[in-house]
Order: sequence, then structure tokens, then C-alpha cells
Amino acid sequence: MHHRQHPHRPTAAHPQSTLRSPLGELEQTFLALAHGAEPLTLPAHLVCDEPDRAAWPVDRIRTHLAHSSTRAELREQTWREVVRRARDLGEPWGVVAVAMTVPVLRRMLARLARPVHLERAEVEQEALAAVATALRTVDPGVERLDRELFSAADRAVHRLAYAARRQAARETAAHAGSLDHPYSPSQVDKGEPVDKGEPVDELTVLARAVQAGVIRVAEARLIARTRLDGEPMDRLAAERGMSARQLYRHRSAAEQHLATHLRRLQQEL
Repeated sequence: MHHRQHPHRPTAAHPQSTLRSPLGELEQTFLALAHGAEPLTLPAHLVCDEPDRAAWPVDRIRTHLAHSSTRAELREQTWREVVRRARDLGEPWGVVAVAMTVPVLRRMLARLARPVHLERAEVEQEALAAVATALRTVDPGVERLDRELFSAADRAVHRLAYAARRQAARETAAHAGSLDHPYSPSQVDKGEPVDKGEPVDELTVLARAVQAGVIRVAEARLIARTRLDGEPMDRLAAERGMSARQLYRHRSAAEQHLATHLRRLQQEL
């Protein structure tokens, strides 16, 4: 039977295709719910006028939601039922409700003008968090409930991109000011002062911040490996035995301390 929507099932040929991003990880969970030993289903009449059976797996429901032939009234009542279950029944319906937005989120993020230093995984996580929050706060009676969820995600990722650009601008300015920093790459390790005016690089700035107790060695390495060397956050998260989300928070906090420190140094020069 065609109702299992095999084209959407993850394949062995691309084992990493859905595991390197929060959207991919959510999709894996969603498809497992739709194709497990006891597939999670919804009444098919919610989204189809003449269904071939009483209940459809949730991924088939999602496919029909996105189809151009689905009437607006059916789309509306399906979303209301999904949100109702997420609120009243909890998991796994919370996962299902957020996963219903994934196809639209993928298109939305593909159009986002993302700063190069802002990892896609971080943006995806922000979008999913915004949808999850909106599910709890949105008025169930509002017209076009799905648009409320998508709009929440869109606002969140644009705020994140804007904040990333502002942070990059501040760090650039702070780094420009640190070019008169009183430590050179070779003498940071020795703890020897040098004359002002000698240029330094990013690694030297990080080393000096560690020496000053502003950030820890592990935080400096995290910033260097992800920001300067371009290593993926999920790889470092696996190394450190924590989630990528936790590691993003750690890096953000360290970078805030570093930016404050550099601004203070610039004012003292």
C-alpha cells in the first residue's frame, strides 16, 4: 500500500543526511513514530474528503497538508487537532506538531540570509524552539494557526541572524582595537610584556584572555576550533559528551565574556 510514504523514509545510502542537524534529528524521530511497530496515526478525514482508510500515519497526514489540492478548511482543522493533541496529550504529539512544520522550515531557512559565522544547526535549533514555544502560547482559535507557528519561527531566526551580524561587527571593532594589545604570540606563553603597537592575531587574543582568567582553556579551544577552524559543533559536542545545544550556550557565554574584556582593554589603551 502507498500510504507509508516510502520516499520520505531515511535510507541506508545516506545515513548522515538527517543526523547532522536539529531538523534532521527531529525528522528521524517523526518518521520512527509514523513507521514503528504501532504507527502513530490521525483520522484521515481531517485532511482528505475521501480517504482510502479511516486513519493515516502522521507523515502521510503531513504530506496531504502541504499538497495544493487540500482545501483550506481541511488544512485548518488538521492543524487545530494536531495542536490540541500536543497541548492536551503531551508527547509524542508535541514532537509530531513541531515536525509538521519541518518542510516549511526547510524552505524558510534556505531563503534566510545567514551570516557565514552563524552555523545552520544553530539557526535550525532556534526555529524549532520558536515553534515549540508558539504551540504552547498561540490562541487555538486564531485563523490560520499554521501561519502563526511559521511566523514565530521566521521572527526568531531573523532575530538570531541580526544579533549574529551585530555581534560580528562588535567583535571586529574590538579586535581592531586589540591590535595594540601588549602581548605578542611568542611572548604570551612566556608571560613577557611587549611594546604597544605590535599586531596580534585571533589566537593571541584568545590566549591572552585565558591568561587573564576571562575564559577557560576549554572555552578558548571551543571558539578557536569552531569560529577559526570551522569545525562542526556536533563533532565537538560528541567529543565532550554533551548536546550541541549545550555547547552553543557555552560558546555564546564565553564569547560574551571575551567581547566585554576586549572592549574594556580598548578603553584602557
